[in-house]
Amino acid sequence: MTAHTVEYIRYLIPEQQSAQFLAAYNRAAAQLAAAPQCVDFELARAEDDFEHFVLRVTWTSTEDHVEGFRESELFTDFIAEIGPFSGSIEEMRHYRPTAVRGTGSAVPTLYARAGGADAFARLTEVFHGMVREDEVLAPVFEGLSTEHASRLTSWFGEVLGGPPASSETQGGHGHLVARHLGRGITETQRRRWVNLLQDAADAADLPTDAEFRSAFVAYAEWGTRVAVQFSAPDAVPPAEQPVPRWTWGAEQPQRG
Repeated sequence: MTAHTVEYIRYLIPEQQSAQFLAAYNRAAAQLAAAPQCVDFELARAEDDFEHFVLRVTWTSTEDHVEGFRESELFTDFIAEIGPFSGSIEEMRHYRPTAVRGTGSAVPTLYARAGGADAFARLTEVFHGMVREDEVLAPVFEGLSTEHASRLTSWFGEVLGGPPASSETQGGHGHLVARHLGRGITETQRRRWVNLLQDAADAADLPTDAEFRSAFVAYAEWGTRVAVQFSAPDAVPPAEQPVPRWTWGAEQPQRG
């Protein structure tokens, strides 16, 4: 798994050329949108000086951008549109995200929407009771320590926007993934895990609105598929990465 790369390109465009510049990027946006290496992009304009623009592009990796997109026909078409403005570039760099991250209070985190620590403690308590009695999942959970439920509570909390308790006490994403090495989790067990987690969410009175549940289940789907991948006999332990963060409508994990 590798972290996304964020590219920033800062332009100084004379005001009399701004209309042509924006029109060029409106056309070039089609090439960015079609690039499999591009996660998202946004062109912003300074509020206090209309001549300054910043293009932000999130790439799957620096290598994918440089060796993938820039070597493709899409890049040729992209440059045909915005090339005339290359002399106006003040900065063009790739940035790797750090562990300093978070969300503001304008939009509540999934953790806050769920009800915080108490909600996730209820969830994992109910969930553990269900899986230990389930004929499909009981073998997977057999032999796990009594602390597994509390570790899972911390993990869910941090992933969904809560405090970094899991990182501080258990390590990052790579540490958790390594716990699944060699366990041979099947697709049937993975699906059962997701289904029982949803049942546990109902029993624990987690929010039932479509927005929360779609994001919650999306993480469960992503996380369990990663677990299956790394539980295979030939799986290679991953490098250490930060705990992924999940938010409304879209995931924010470190991608594989």
